[in-house]
Amino acid sequence: MPKTILVVEDEDILREVVKDYFLNEGYNVLEAADGEEALFLFQEDHVDLIILDIMLPELDGWSICRRIRKTSNVPIIMLTARVDEDDTLLGFELGADDYITKPYSPPILMARAKRLLKNRHSAVGSTDDTLSLHGISVNFLSRTVTVDGGPLDLTYTEFEILTYLMQNRGIVITKEQLITKIWGFEYVGDDRTVNTHIRNVRNKLGEKSKLIKTIIRTGYKFEGSL
Repeated sequence: MPKTILVVEDEDILREVVKDYFLNEGYNVLEAADGEEALFLFQEDHVDLIILDIMLPELDGWSICRRIRKTSNVPIIMLTARVDEDDTLLGFELGADDYITKPYSPPILMARAKRLLKNRHSAVGSTDDTLSLHGISVNFLSRTVTVDGGPLDLTYTEFEILTYLMQNRGIVITKEQLITKIWGFEYVGDDRTVNTHIRNVRNKLGEKSKLIKTIIRTGYKFEGSL
């Protein structure tokens, strides 16, 4: 079954270019020129990934991301012509999975999208369908996480980060390793991106957040005990 991509971009030419790239790769494509249309399409159709411009008429990309994250963990790639790092971090804090600055190469966008869409339940460190440590239980097939039996609502990227640390428990994972694993070699950005996602994961874990230890000037480690 082809995956469905929702492209939200108010620049007609750019939206058409992105749409054509995904159509040529065999994806279904929905397109929206403003925020309200994007939310309508998202509610009416099944969407596997959203490519979301920030500067939109009526409703900006940040507002759309915030609304979608109330009900869905669908992967979101945000697009922007702005280069302010604080804008990037805001996008991640709202739950975006990736962030690309305009002008960008459509093949790079495609590579980022494929990475997010790829099923990673056979990731390094575990070939099993489930993993459970200290009350945190992961089902890789359904991409769900529970904490002491209660559901944990994670974005796609937060899921990848938490499970990667869990699969490598007791091992220090550098920020560079996390960036390469989650975003790929082609990622351009600083390690504040990692810090923001780790903070989001810890906030959602509550008391279990103590299991993720910060290794100063290096990275993070999932400890064997609280």
